[in-house]
Amino acid sequence: MNASSHLPPILPWDAHNQRLVDAVSPRSWVNPTPHGRYNLVVVGAGTAGLVAAAGAAGLGARVALVEKHLMGGDCLNVGCVPSKAILRAAKAVAAMRDGAEFGVTLPGEPQVDFARVMERLRRVRADLSPHDSARRFTELGVDVFLGTGRFTGPDRLEVGGATLSFAKAVIATGARAAAPDLPGLATVPYLTNETLFQLTELPARLGVIGAGPIGCEMAQAFARLGSQVTLITSDRGLLPREDREAAQILRSHLERDGVTVRGGARSLRIARAGAAIRLQGNGDGASYDIEVDQLLVAIGRAPNVEHLGLDAAGVTFSPRGVTVDDRLRTTNPRIFACGDVCSAYQFTHAADFMARLVLQNALFGGRARVGDLLIPWATYTSPEVAQVGLTAETAREQGIAIDTYTQDLSKVDRALLDGEADGFVRVHVRRGTDQIVGATVVAARAGDLIGELTLAMRGKLGLKTVGATIHPYPTQGDAIRKTGDLYNRTRLTPFVRGLMQRWLRWQR
Repeated sequence: MNASSHLPPILPWDAHNQRLVDAVSPRSWVNPTPHGRYNLVVVGAGTAGLVAAAGAAGLGARVALVEKHLMGGDCLNVGCVPSKAILRAAKAVAAMRDGAEFGVTLPGEPQVDFARVMERLRRVRADLSPHDSARRFTELGVDVFLGTGRFTGPDRLEVGGATLSFAKAVIATGARAAAPDLPGLATVPYLTNETLFQLTELPARLGVIGAGPIGCEMAQAFARLGSQVTLITSDRGLLPREDREAAQILRSHLERDGVTVRGGARSLRIARAGAAIRLQGNGDGASYDIEVDQLLVAIGRAPNVEHLGLDAAGVTFSPRGVTVDDRLRTTNPRIFACGDVCSAYQFTHAADFMARLVLQNALFGGRARVGDLLIPWATYTSPEVAQVGLTAETAREQGIAIDTYTQDLSKVDRALLDGEADGFVRVHVRRGTDQIVGATVVAARAGDLIGELTLAMRGKLGLKTVGATIHPYPTQGDAIRKTGDLYNRTRLTPFVRGLMQRWLRWQR
C-alpha cells in the first residue's frame, strides 16, 4: 500500500480492501516517463482532481495527475461512499423496527450482524473503485503518477524523482479531519471519518462530538444498529447552518432512534476511565458525566497544504487553505485550486463543479466565477435535511427582506401514505416578488427534492412557475408545487377577490 500521507492504512486487509487498493493505488504501479510540457498538472486525485484531469484529457490536453495515497480521495475511501453504505444498513433496521405501523411484524427484534454490515460496505466500495482507478485514467489519456508531489518552481513539480513541467496546474489536495482543541482529547484514542469505517465490531457505547452532517448521520446510524449513542453539540445545537425548525425535527427523530443529545461541546472534558473514555460537560442547562467505549470526533477540517512546496511555486496559503480569487486562481497565475483545499463548501458536488470552472479558466482563458455557483447540500439522516440559498436567518443577517411559504408534509398525500409526514418544504422569495432566494426541505428524500428548487433558482424561474408545474400524483415532490399554490393565494387580495365575485355574479 502507498501509505505516504496523513491517512491511516486501509483496514482490515481483506479481499475487498485489496481490490480497492489494487484499483486506486496499485502496489505494482510504475509511474510513466514525462515527455515534454503538460498543458495541465493536477495535484490530488479526489473528486476535484479526477474531474479536472478527465475533463482536460477529454478536451485534448496533455495531463498529468499526481496522487500520494488513494485515488478517489475522501469521497470514495473515507467519506460519502462508506458512510452511505452504513446509512443504508441502518435504514433497513429502522424499516423492520417500524413495520408494525404498516401491519408487518417480526417474531422479535431485528438482529444486526455488524461485521456483515461493514463487509458489505467494503465490498460495495471496492465495486465502485474502478471508476476512480489509475488504470481507467490512464486509458483516458492521463499520465498517472503515484507519489508525493512537490512544486520546485512556478511551473515545475517533482514526483518520484521525475520533474513535470506545466503550462497550468491545479491544486486539488482536499482536506482532512482535524481534531478540535478540547481538554484531554489528546490523551484518549478516538475515531474520525478516516478510521471509523475500519470498525468490525459495534461499539456498545459510542460518543460523537460534533452535530454537523457527519456527526448526525453517524449518530443515528450507529444508534439504529444497536449502539448506545451520545451526541454532543455546540452551543448552536444540531446542524447549525440549517433552518432551526428543520434541526428541531431532526433532533426529535434522533432521540426517537435512541440518541441522547447533549450540548456544551466547548465545556467538554475528556479523560481515560480504564478501558473506557469519560466525557464531562455542561450543556442545555444540565451537567453530564458519562463513559463511552469509542469516541467519534466529527468536527474540524484542515486543508492539505503541507509539504507541497507552495512557497517555491509562489502560491499563498494559510491554515484555512490555498488563497484563491473568484476565478479560483492562486497568487501564481499559472496555478489554480479547487475543492476542499480552498473552499468553504466541502461537498463532493461542489468540488466537481469547481473543477469544471477551473477547466474553463485555466485552459481557455475563461472568466467563470465560483461566486456564481449555486450549491445545494443535504444531510442524509432520516428524515433528510436539504438546503439551497438563504435560510430565514441568513436573509435577516444580510438584510434581505423575504416572504416565506411553507408546505407541511402532513398535508401531502404521499407523505401520509408512506408514514413520512414529519417534515416540510419551505421556500423564501424576495419580498413582493416570486423570485426564489432559498429553500429548505425536510423529507425522506430531501436530497433528491432540493434539485427542483435549485433548478428553479438557477434558471430564474419564479415560485409562480413552480406552482404551475404539473407533478405526478401521488409524490412527495408535490409538496414543492404546493408552495407555489401558497404563493398564488397571496395574490388573491380582497380587492381582486371582490372584482372576481362581481364578474361571476354578472355571469349568472
